[in-house]
Amino acid sequence: MRSFWPSISTIKHLRIPFSVFLMPIFSFAAACSEQVNLLSYVEMFVILHVLVYPASNGYNSYYDRDEGSIGGLKHPPKVTEDLLYWSLALDALALAYGWFRFGTLFALLLLVYGLASKAYSHPSIRLKKRTWISLFTIGFFQGSWTFLMVWQGLDQLSLSDITLPNVWWPALLCFAFLSGSYPMTQIYQHKEDASRGDQTVSLRLGILGTFVFTGVCFLFTMAGFAVYFLKYFSIKELMLFQIFLSPTLLFFMYWFWSAYRNPSKANFQNTMWLNLLSALGMIGFFSWLMWTQQH
Repeated sequence: MRSFWPSISTIKHLRIPFSVFLMPIFSFAAACSEQVNLLSYVEMFVILHVLVYPASNGYNSYYDRDEGSIGGLKHPPKVTEDLLYWSLALDALALAYGWFRFGTLFALLLLVYGLASKAYSHPSIRLKKRTWISLFTIGFFQGSWTFLMVWQGLDQLSLSDITLPNVWWPALLCFAFLSGSYPMTQIYQHKEDASRGDQTVSLRLGILGTFVFTGVCFLFTMAGFAVYFLKYFSIKELMLFQIFLSPTLLFFMYWFWSAYRNPSKANFQNTMWLNLLSALGMIGFFSWLMWTQQH
């Protein structure tokens, strides 16, 4: 008789703690919101980081069957059949909860996000095999789409509201940020990606090429944030943003130099450190920004 409860393997593959690395987009949208309150903030966090992202992680793991390190798991256990069922169940729960709490438009946006994440991994489509399409999918849906989805849910924005410059400009910045940073999460998986035929951006660029690509994208993204903060906030917010992100930049430069001298340094551990520093810096800044906006 099959147990109702998820297996230990499934719990690990859902990688709930790893979802924190995607929290900067949520925090940015919450900071832009004019009507955020503690309850809606917590509920939106649960929908995304406890339900949607773990469901996507589990679905991706089910079809990838990785044997090497993956985001949040240095030694992933063998996938079990219940992982797929639990991933779909979490998706369904997120849709029901999102519709009940934040409305039909939010639920539709959430549904499209879920379909895109499945197209990324499912063997019949597997966008992950298509280098630049896969990068666009991640940048757009984990970046711009998620930003707009969170802001729409919190403030009940209409479709016409989303076309306003103060809304689509930060959404575009989220796309640039995710597009630039995502290849770094693939830098230690070249061998396994190649064995599956997944032509990821990092695999195509190589180790040093990935660092250069991310560095260039970071410069353009920071320039975009500078324009955004000077137009909609002030130089104070811009300076603080740079201060909060300075540990990430320093580590990135140190890691780049280390990997240039020794390519084996492009490993799981350093990738997780970069993700952690970046996430904490952006979460810290946007949480501060949200607090100042609401008080």
